[in-house]
Amino acid sequence: MTTTTDAARAGDAAEAKEKISGAAIYALAVLTLVYVLNFLDRTLIYILFAPIKAEMQFSDLQLALLGTTSFVIFYTLLGVPFGRLADRTVRKNLIAAGLAVWSLFSGLTGFAEGFWSIFFCRVMVGVGEATLGPAALSLLSDHFPPRVRATVQAVYSSGIAFGAAAASFLGGWLGQSWGWRWTFFVVGFPGLAVALLVLAVKEERRGRTETLPARHGAGDWRVLLKSAPLRYLYAGYALFGLAANSLSIWGATYFFRVHGLSLALIGTIGGVLALAAGVPGTILGGALADRFSQRFGRGGRMLFGAAGALASVPLWLLLLFGESPWALLFACFMLLALSLVWLGPAAADVHDIAGPKLRGLGIGIYFFAVNLAAYGVGAPLIGKINDAFGAATNPAAMRYGLLISPLACLLGAVLLWLGSRRMGQEGAAQDR
Repeated sequence: MTTTTDAARAGDAAEAKEKISGAAIYALAVLTLVYVLNFLDRTLIYILFAPIKAEMQFSDLQLALLGTTSFVIFYTLLGVPFGRLADRTVRKNLIAAGLAVWSLFSGLTGFAEGFWSIFFCRVMVGVGEATLGPAALSLLSDHFPPRVRATVQAVYSSGIAFGAAAASFLGGWLGQSWGWRWTFFVVGFPGLAVALLVLAVKEERRGRTETLPARHGAGDWRVLLKSAPLRYLYAGYALFGLAANSLSIWGATYFFRVHGLSLALIGTIGGVLALAAGVPGTILGGALADRFSQRFGRGGRMLFGAAGALASVPLWLLLLFGESPWALLFACFMLLALSLVWLGPAAADVHDIAGPKLRGLGIGIYFFAVNLAAYGVGAPLIGKINDAFGAATNPAAMRYGLLISPLACLLGAVLLWLGSRRMGQEGAAQDR
């Protein structure tokens, strides 16, 4: 009788872990909204590069420093300690505080009078936004069961596509109609009110949905750096992320200069493509990666990421050297989709490898690697190459700097493929 009772209790516990509650749906909806605001405030400046450059007479390198380096300084450096903090504190409070900080300074950017004042505001946007990723992804893993982990992380990551679309629509329309300063006012400050919605999210117990016991404790952080699959994942997605972010950082400027499109038209097309390609690409990417995991084992999600990086290489070449408007539109559509399909799978793999006690730190290191490569290295390097080849007066020269992107995709694909094989081998060894 005791054995039957214990088995029934274990079955009830397992069933409880598999259930998806209303609190989980609310958490996913609110945190996805916060991620929309996160990416909206982060990328708004990119579509406003042209009017800011016209007023301030900045070089392309200065624009890159304002758009990426200023943001990435603390966004990457604080990602690791904030990830550590997410493993030890109330995550929703950390998210709400960060949202309030970045919204305030995004709005204050409109008051800036020169390079250093914009730079400081962007630094503080980065400080606030560094709180979100580790805490939000960790919290979602405690709300939803592992079987849908990549799918849930992908739904959350669709905030990138929605945020990019909003930045394109609002940045293009408001920037052309009201000027870049009023654009920051209108877009930035409302985020302060959304912080109240975050405080209503339920803070679930860490590890609540796990079906296997945690292999590592919160103090075992060194295992993250010793994990070969995780090292391949960090390096591979850092390179893939460099290329993906180059499209959002330099895409508007590229089409403005090289193809002579207006700011408003670029914003409209960019917004439509972000919604049409980015949202389904992100969500379907998570679902397909979960299928790959079921089909190919533990390394399946990373194999899916490798395939996405490899498929991006010819599309980048078409974007840079194609002349047909339809070919360019096709390349943009597919690149926007592929630049987001890997977000859910990457976060899910990090969580699976790190375990419930080290999720926040694992994601913090992941964000550090990806954003350092994209914002700290890739964007300034492309800006420097643009200046060296005189892209401001010879727009076609922008193609040379952006060739970094297909090269990064190719190298990233190789590393992710190697990581998928290593992860599969380790999974097979654990099953024996």
